[in-house]
Amino acid sequence: MKPTAERSDGSHREAAAGRGSARPTLEEVAALAGVGRGTVSRVINGSPKVSEKARAAVQRAVAELGYVPNRAARALVTSRTDSIALVVPEAETRLFSEPYFADIITGVSAELSDTDFQLLLVLVRDQRERDRLTTYLSARRVDGVLVVAVRQDDPLLALLDSLEIPAVLAGRRGDTEPLSYVVADNAGGARTAVRHLLARGRTTIATVTGPLDMEVAQARLGGYRAALEEAGLSYQEELVGVADFTTDGGCAAMRALLERRPDLDAVFCASDVMAAGALQVLRAAGRRVPDQVALVGFDDSIVARHTDPPMTSVRQPIEEMGRTMAQLLIEEIREPGRPRRQVILATELVVRTSA
Repeated sequence: MKPTAERSDGSHREAAAGRGSARPTLEEVAALAGVGRGTVSRVINGSPKVSEKARAAVQRAVAELGYVPNRAARALVTSRTDSIALVVPEAETRLFSEPYFADIITGVSAELSDTDFQLLLVLVRDQRERDRLTTYLSARRVDGVLVVAVRQDDPLLALLDSLEIPAVLAGRRGDTEPLSYVVADNAGGARTAVRHLLARGRTTIATVTGPLDMEVAQARLGGYRAALEEAGLSYQEELVGVADFTTDGGCAAMRALLERRPDLDAVFCASDVMAAGALQVLRAAGRRVPDQVALVGFDDSIVARHTDPPMTSVRQPIEEMGRTMAQLLIEEIREPGRPRRQVILATELVVRTSA
């Protein structure tokens, strides 16, 4: 018969070692922490209904015993999958070519790094993929959903609302958006950009917008228009070029603007990527930037810092947007019934050579 191990400060560790490969149990964590089994369960499942003292005691016991939760059993109890879907309703070419998406993913990943949640990246490029995602979400295969590139007529958003799946958007469909969302102050940022151009003596200011079925594009166009009206200048449709947040779209819109209004002396683009395209066209047309045409972008991405000349741009805190989205979603998952929230983050103008 094996001798009984002497009890000491390390008795639980010795007992666990004596069992060989047997994994520590929830009851052993509770005994070592001096709390009930239910308290341990709440701490492990991220419930806020635990005192800081009890939480700390459980976390110490978990670390000392090397306790690893049984994910399958936990899923049965909590009805959770410990996974979050980040849905991008765009082609992979945009996902990997535009800094905005990379920065959002970086922020989300950073916020999830200290949690048990796994991040699933889902591209939705056509109706077949949208139908497959609908089936996946209806089966509750994820605990929550993050959505970027929000369009007003996207049926996915109505589905999320009807299924009552925790969801947070990077953007919104309008002022009355029912889902939680995180956005930058798009209208305010655009207004600041155009005010800057006006203060530099520019009088014929054009704009290149994103797709107008996206509230973000409408808001930036609204800020452009508001700044003109504040200065006593009329809003002119022929100075507005509609594009799609891509370099090619920026090129096409800039060519059309130059054809309609060759006298333009400034351009505000609703993204740095489109502004880079506009810059190419201006250079090809022999227009010097900023001497003849001043140029401002939006995002303050790596693109703005590496154009020639370097681009003045409205900075929006994209990584912070990703972090905040993930934070709001985790709170909605852990506290069912929590009121949905809307967060608007500040922007600022970063002045460089192009304006």
